[in-house]
Amino acid sequence: MKLGDLWHLAIGRLGTGKLRTALTMLGVIIGVASVVALVSVGQGATKGISDRLNALGTNLVTVNPGFSRGSATRGSFGSATTLTLDDASAIAGLDGVVAVAPQLSTSKLVIAGSQNETARIVGTTPAYLSVFAYDMWTGSFLNGASVDHNLRVAVIGATTADNLSLTDSSIGSTIYIAGLPFQLMGILQSKGGTGTDDDVVIVPLSTARELFVGSSSVSTIGLSATSQDSIPTVSAEITALLEQRHGIVAGGTDDFSITTQAQLLGTVSSVSDLLTFLLAGIASISLLVGGIGIMNIMLVSVRERTREIGIRKAIGARGRDILSQFLVEALALSIAGGAIGIGVGVAASYGIGVYAGWGFVFNPITVVVALGFSLIVGIIFGVWPASQAARLDPVVALRYE
Repeated sequence: MKLGDLWHLAIGRLGTGKLRTALTMLGVIIGVASVVALVSVGQGATKGISDRLNALGTNLVTVNPGFSRGSATRGSFGSATTLTLDDASAIAGLDGVVAVAPQLSTSKLVIAGSQNETARIVGTTPAYLSVFAYDMWTGSFLNGASVDHNLRVAVIGATTADNLSLTDSSIGSTIYIAGLPFQLMGILQSKGGTGTDDDVVIVPLSTARELFVGSSSVSTIGLSATSQDSIPTVSAEITALLEQRHGIVAGGTDDFSITTQAQLLGTVSSVSDLLTFLLAGIASISLLVGGIGIMNIMLVSVRERTREIGIRKAIGARGRDILSQFLVEALALSIAGGAIGIGVGVAASYGIGVYAGWGFVFNPITVVVALGFSLIVGIIFGVWPASQAARLDPVVALRYE
């Protein structure tokens, strides 16, 4: 028989038992929809995290101090005071470094009118705005004069502004940090996400050192490289420079660490790839269950249609004709289920992406793989029932009641 005739015959036969056909396809629909949706969720989560990391800064490289050591215990990495303003100045002189923003960080009570909150206070320089890719929502950022003259001025993040009920009309007003008056210069544009980067109060580095920290060390040095390709070279130059400045001999333990966007993105990518693979593997179990359902219903169909098979063989149908007929029926079930499952999976992916905030992430390869896998399921689980039908003895089949 021609392939077109087989498809027409298969569709007609499946249409005679619509409820049973629909229930048989349900397993494939759920399996394919799960694969498409879960893979899309994994890719969407990766995109969301990557966008979040890229929003931290342009070609960002971060230098953190090493660990502190007491008489018998070792502190966490970043707990030492091994980085200084002189280190930041030396790094700024390296080729490939566009801007450097040293930071002093602490937490203080911030009061504005009747509102208050304990916020993260960051003492830094004007380069902070470009290094960490912030934009101003209203007002202005720190300038060189505010750092040179230890001015009591502050710029706050969007979340802090919301918590303290501050708006664009609040620019020029007085807020209190640890009980000390500061003039509000500006409010940063929100970066979105969890809001951690937006919950900050930024003051001049010299002011933070004089009033809140009292140390010449810095907690972090952020810098912007000229390009993504130059980041490895810049990182190596920073390592060599700081080892020389801190008197660290070859093979010694560095008292600082360097983190780059490429490292963070690489870690996120590897973790998300593993997560996506696991999610797809779990979803594939549903496809296997759907395949077992197809095999079960086809075996039942062979038993129910034994006399039909006997009649067809008696009038000249060959074994491969019977085999093809039942195999095409199994393929029709899996293809129809796969197509519906793809639609359901894409719709679920869209809804989850919009709700989670990373948007709709669609990868055509996932759809092709899911549909291909459903075809394989139809073939694998349809071969045995089809071969059972093809091997029936026509005499025995005609006597079957």
